[in-house]
Amino acid sequence: MSFRTPGSSHAAEHWARQLKLPAAAGAFLIIGAAGWLLAALHQAPVAALYASRIWYVGLVITGAPVLWTTLRQAMRGQFATDLVASLSVVGALILGEPMAGLVIVVMQTGGEALERVAEGRASAAVRELEDAAPRIAHRLRDGAMDDIPVDAVEVGDQLLVRPGELVPCDAVVLTGQSSVDVSRLTGEPLPIAAGEGTALLSGSANGDAPLTVRATSVALESQYARIVELVRSAQASKAPLQRLADRYAVWFTPVTLLVCALAWWWSGDPRRALSVLVVATPCPLILATPIAIIGGINRAARRQIILRNGGALEQLSAATVAIFDKTGTLTIGRPEVQSVQSLSAWTEPDLLRLAGAVEHGAGHLLARTFVAEAERVLAPLGVRVPGATDVSEAAGRGATGIVDGHRVTIGAWSYLRDLYPGAVPALVEQELRVAGTPGLRAYIAIDGALAGRVEYADRLRREAPGVVADLFSLGLQRQVLLSGDHRANVDAIARMVGLTESRADCQPQDKARFIGTLTAAGDRVLMVGDGINDAPALSAANVGVALAAHGGGISAEAADVVLLADDLDRVPEAIRISRRTMRIARQSIGVGLGLSGIAMVVAALGGMPPAIGAALQEVIDVAVIVNALRTSR
Repeated sequence: MSFRTPGSSHAAEHWARQLKLPAAAGAFLIIGAAGWLLAALHQAPVAALYASRIWYVGLVITGAPVLWTTLRQAMRGQFATDLVASLSVVGALILGEPMAGLVIVVMQTGGEALERVAEGRASAAVRELEDAAPRIAHRLRDGAMDDIPVDAVEVGDQLLVRPGELVPCDAVVLTGQSSVDVSRLTGEPLPIAAGEGTALLSGSANGDAPLTVRATSVALESQYARIVELVRSAQASKAPLQRLADRYAVWFTPVTLLVCALAWWWSGDPRRALSVLVVATPCPLILATPIAIIGGINRAARRQIILRNGGALEQLSAATVAIFDKTGTLTIGRPEVQSVQSLSAWTEPDLLRLAGAVEHGAGHLLARTFVAEAERVLAPLGVRVPGATDVSEAAGRGATGIVDGHRVTIGAWSYLRDLYPGAVPALVEQELRVAGTPGLRAYIAIDGALAGRVEYADRLRREAPGVVADLFSLGLQRQVLLSGDHRANVDAIARMVGLTESRADCQPQDKARFIGTLTAAGDRVLMVGDGINDAPALSAANVGVALAAHGGGISAEAADVVLLADDLDRVPEAIRISRRTMRIARQSIGVGLGLSGIAMVVAALGGMPPAIGAALQEVIDVAVIVNALRTSR
């Protein structure tokens, strides 16, 4: 995933492309003005004639695209801010006021260009999802292995999934043992121990050992493909957001045309109608919104909050319901050692030191987590983790080795039971069945006897409770936790952060469906997530917010807002920035339209020729721009 910064060459090309037409109109305007100035200083009527012709040529060349755009919109039944501007251009051309027409073209095309720049690049969520999908599967047949396209996999095929590879399609493990990372698909924070009979979802990441699996569905019908389709359908179903300026233009445009008609009818002078059109050309509408939005987007960017477009900023300001993912969003998204408990004469530091030595030679995620905890606890005591010899690891189950003359083993209960049958109390096995969460617990045996227990947990983010309370204070009175994790874990996290509504065991389609129900009921939904399984929900929400610092590249592509800082506090901050931006934009529009309205009355009464009206409109534009620029501060 990459973001184009304002200083990058890509961004410069984007700006240049968008500003090409207004720059051309401005150039014609300036060259013609220079000709008129030269004619006035040297009393050269020929120079004035050429200057006027330059304005006419410039108005035809640069005004044609404006008229064509307005005509296409009119054929689709859309009458927005462009209509008054286009009528002004036509009137200026017919009535011999090319300079006034060129001013209108510069303002109209410049405002549209700024708005397109503010919108930024479109989300490439579906493309990013498809690019990240597995392309090749290793099929095992008749004792040989062939690399085939994933689309060629058939149900029943035996496949080899190497360490570090994604599972190419939904499958069940035939042979091998490994740890498999499913957190970005299901929301479960810990890798699962995959062995014979374990069902795996496409898109899961294999750990440190190879697995032989049997395909249970073709790639197009697997979980990963369903997520791609969910994102595609969610984005396609989103209605395009009407521009803020166009919503004001719904009433301002008819009022303008009515005043023009009355001025022409009352005076019998078509130039008076043109004067009204020129001063009424809704430059405050054209300029205020994109400038304010660009300022708000830049203000957010300085806080490492990336807003993809102006629509995202507007929707963020209007959010009424907040939806949270759990793993990686409200929690840190990785397992940590919650406690180490002694079940023997060995002390906790002893267990950390001895088991840490064995785990130092293992390669799985929980091993690195355990070693980090051992070093954190032992360092203040002046104790270091020793080395281990004769280390062997059973992928996804545990590891064993010799430390200070002791045989030390750490791993799942089934691993210890297989190594030392009958050597550990039956009470532990009963406890394991009651707890029902074997994936969150490991056991330590020393010299074949049970010595301790390790509890792992996904820690709550420090700022999460404050963020939930902050969103309540901002008026988001309904906040829901949606997660693919187990009910007990989800309810516990919901209570800790202050949420009263939560849903567990949610598949990606369940999250998207729930959000679709809310939006259909008229709620403005804000979705915060970070994993692949959140991508459909982020696309389905009115505004999706992704935590990119956690590594969820695909979710960031599906979202409208991306938090580059791994800080959940940026969510309410983004809402505050968006609300202030929209408040200033509406204020600029209101002031600009009010001043334009006064100028329309003066022009209708004959007090303002078209050229003067165009100059006055420039003054109004400057006032609107200065006010709109406040959003960047």
